[in-house]
Amino acid sequence: MTETKSPADHDKAPSVQDGAKTGADISFPYDRMTVEQFRSRFPRARWSDARKAWFVPGRTASRRIGRWLAEIEAEADAHADAKGRDAFVFDPIDSPYLELGKASFRIRTPYSKTVVDELREVPFSRWDGDLRIWHVPFRSYEELRRRWSDIEAAARRNEPEERRRRAEERKGTEQDIRSKLRSAERKRHRYPLRSDDLPPIGRPVVIAYGIVVFTEISGELVDPDVVVDVYPGITEDHVWGYWRPPTFEELVRTWPAKMLPIQNAEWWLPTIEELRPARRTARSREARKYAKTP
Repeated sequence: MTETKSPADHDKAPSVQDGAKTGADISFPYDRMTVEQFRSRFPRARWSDARKAWFVPGRTASRRIGRWLAEIEAEADAHADAKGRDAFVFDPIDSPYLELGKASFRIRTPYSKTVVDELREVPFSRWDGDLRIWHVPFRSYEELRRRWSDIEAAARRNEPEERRRRAEERKGTEQDIRSKLRSAERKRHRYPLRSDDLPPIGRPVVIAYGIVVFTEISGELVDPDVVVDVYPGITEDHVWGYWRPPTFEELVRTWPAKMLPIQNAEWWLPTIEELRPARRTARSREARKYAKTP
């Protein structure tokens, strides 16, 4: 809470007298109802002009103030939730991916990075790994509604039937052949690097596949004719580097780069915007691995 505006009829106690007592200070923006609630809860509190704050005497003042602030916050959240639920009733989102729970909206969609990114931007949203649904409190309805068209469109694109339909349409096309080549190449965990611009070994860096850790630079020259469909622009000056996914600990220990990569860079040090989703992915990957361990 911030500085208080004190009305003229409030009792004022000298700061010297306050300073001699045991207690705690609290300040908040002036609001008549809030002040009345505060004075009712703390009848011995006095306004200090020197501190520009209310002084609550007593050894347990800090703890009692903390409880009151928590109650005020809970009341504000309840009011905001009621307002958000009323907004939903007046202008509802009609979607098979959203249902109304007792305390929040419950959202279940096929996996989509777009859906995840959008829901993470909705205030107070949280993922429930056990039920595999997103919870969004009613107070966040306006922001959820603003993003819902993108969320629903991404969810529909990732329905199993829709993905199968698109896969059937791509079969045998040039796009399908290139996609299979890229997938097969990625599974080799190798990447072409300019021999005069090699990344550090054992340190997370960014390439076209995302953040990786190079474990070896083989020195083996890349044959451009063989991989030109996967790596356009590769020359005979490139050599193969072999990589692995970074661990969560490595990503946490990585200091983010301050500057963006230069244009057409083949590798660069990760920025904080690149590290954050990579850390979440690595943490989830390791959690699944430990869960499978007997």
